[in-house]
Amino acid sequence: MSNTKTLTADDLRQFTGTETWFRHPINRKVLYTEGVQYVAENGGAYWLIDEIALIQPYDKKVAAEPFQVWKLLVRADRAATLACEDGNGNLVFTKEIEFTDFPLAEIQFYFTDNTLLLPSEY
Repeated sequence: MSNTKTLTADDLRQFTGTETWFRHPINRKVLYTEGVQYVAENGGAYWLIDEIALIQPYDKKVAAEPFQVWKLLVRADRAATLACEDGNGNLVFTKEIEFTDFPLAEIQFYFTDNTLLLPSEY
């Protein structure tokens, strides 16, 4: 069994909708799509889904945004910044991640109507 993460940006282009919805195991109000599930499985990123889903009921500024754009930017030293914007480029929330082995330099998600999805699935 290998722990090698095989996620590439090209892999994500195949997701243009979803037929299967996944419910977050802790924040049961949050659903996510097949594309997000693919990122979690192939990028070792269940933690990333958790970060987005679990902040929803606890941060008033985040919860007040009906449409959220989440971005993970991974730096060369493997530290990262997770940021939430309001869809108009206004920063709502940010968190520094000390270390990640996430295989992409960056990824973006949308969160709306309690659903986390890839931009191509919107």
